[in-house]
Amino acid sequence: MEIFGIPMQAFLGQLLLGLVNGSFYAMLSLGLAVIFGLLGIVNFAHGALYMIGAFVAYLSLDKFGLGFWWALLIAPLVVGALGVMVERSLLRQLYRIDPIYGLLLTFGLALIAEGLFREQFGVSGQQYPVPELLQGATNLGFMVLPNYRAFVVFASLLVCLLTWWVIERTRLGSYLRAGTENPALVQAFGVNVPLLVMLTYAAGCGLAALAGVLAAPVIQITPLMGSNLIVVVFAVVVIGGMGSILGSILTGLGLGLVEGLTKVFYPEASAIVVFVIMAIVLVLRPAGLFGKEA
Repeated sequence: MEIFGIPMQAFLGQLLLGLVNGSFYAMLSLGLAVIFGLLGIVNFAHGALYMIGAFVAYLSLDKFGLGFWWALLIAPLVVGALGVMVERSLLRQLYRIDPIYGLLLTFGLALIAEGLFREQFGVSGQQYPVPELLQGATNLGFMVLPNYRAFVVFASLLVCLLTWWVIERTRLGSYLRAGTENPALVQAFGVNVPLLVMLTYAAGCGLAALAGVLAAPVIQITPLMGSNLIVVVFAVVVIGGMGSILGSILTGLGLGLVEGLTKVFYPEASAIVVFVIMAIVLVLRPAGLFGKEA
C-alpha cells in the first residue's frame, strides 16, 4: 500500500523519526521556556547542558559501570547542580538589567563548555548502547517499531506533561509564577524567592540533561551535538511563544512531524522548513502561536 506514491512502511517510519526528533525538541524547548518564562533569561547554554547530560551518561557507564537507568537520575542531578553554581555566581547579578546580557553570558558559557569537551574528547563522537531492556523492535503489521524510540516518545511526553502540570496546576507553580512577577510581595508572605529562582533554573538545566541522556543511544555523543540542535530549539520556542510551557511542548512535537514529512516529500527543504514556519509565524503573530500579546 502506498501513500502519495510512497510505500506506507517508509512513510510511517519517517513519521516515527519525526516524532522522536519532535520529542527532543519538546523537552529542550520546555527547559528553555521554563527558564525564560519564569526568570526572563534567554539561556543560550541550553544546548551545552544537553551535551553535558549525554556525556555524563557516557562517562557514568565508561568509568563507573552505571547503566542507562542510573544515568536518567544522575545526569539531571549533576547538570542541575552545575546550573545552581552558574545561577548563584553569575546569573543572579543580571536579573535587573537588560536580558541581552544574560544571553551573551550563557552564549559564552556554551562556547567554553564546548571547547573544553572538544579538547578532551575530540569531535569524532562516542557510542552509547541501547539499554538491554529496550533493545529490539515490535512488529505492528504495517511497520516495525524500535522499542527504544517508542520509549523516548513516551518518556518525553510524560516529562513534558508532568512539568506543565507542576507549573500550571500546583501551589508550587503558583509560587514560582507569582515570585517572578512580584518577588517583594511574595517574599513578604515568607516565601524564599531567591531559592525558588535558583531551583527553577536548576530544573530547566536538568530537563536539558535528561534530553541528552535520552538522545545518547540514538545519536553519536559529540561536543557539537548541542550547538547543532540549539538553533532549531530556539526556533521552536519562538514559534510556540517565548515562555509558553504548553506552546513549547505542542510546537516541538508538531514541528518534528512536519520536518519528518518534509523529508519524505521534499528532502531538500527539511533543513529549513522550521525556519520558514518561524518567519511566517513572526509576521502573522509576533508573540508566537501560544504566546501572549504584549
